[in-house]
Amino acid sequence: MKKFVKDTFGILFLAIFTISISAEYRLGRDYSIVDNPLPVKKDGIVEVIESFWYGCGGCYSFEPAINDWASKQGPDVSFKKMPVPWSATHQLHAKLYYTIDALELEPSTHSAVFVTIHKEGDFLGTEERIQNFLRSFGVEPEITNQYLNSFTIKQKINRDAKHAKQLKISSTPMIVVDGKYIVEVRRGRSYQEMLNIVDHIVELQKPNS
Repeated sequence: MKKFVKDTFGILFLAIFTISISAEYRLGRDYSIVDNPLPVKKDGIVEVIESFWYGCGGCYSFEPAINDWASKQGPDVSFKKMPVPWSATHQLHAKLYYTIDALELEPSTHSAVFVTIHKEGDFLGTEERIQNFLRSFGVEPEITNQYLNSFTIKQKINRDAKHAKQLKISSTPMIVVDGKYIVEVRRGRSYQEMLNIVDHIVELQKPNS
């Protein structure tokens, strides 16, 4: 009898604990859903996108946390970044992001961009400044120019512009889960809490992906 009561109590405690965790974050209060979601594959993988800009101080501060979070995800979560292409300067930095990827430079190169802009005071606001920056990573200026102005990278920026408009992305950093759930920076919300909310949504989406 004692064992039955103990087991029953344990099950009830676990159920209550699970409900409290799942109710910790709520749609409409802690995160939102877009009116016109992006299409995602139904392949068992939850897609997480960070919308960012190299020139954004918040994105610079968020970079270590989001990179650490991404490194801990399993094969059922896909993570990628989407540089916002709002203005000519944003588009130039987006071209830099995709150039670094296309050249298959070390991931730490992205962190070096943030440091150059926010710590060293070089905004990398022209193609010449970007060429000088990438030269320090062994990339000749003519190669950098070739990639910055390639048709493939222009296509990616046009795609991102369309997606940013569809998702109504108006600030950075912003997280999009499975093309429709939005987690934004808010006053009083830490970056860790943002990622906790992302974890919550990811767990909810895994059975539906």
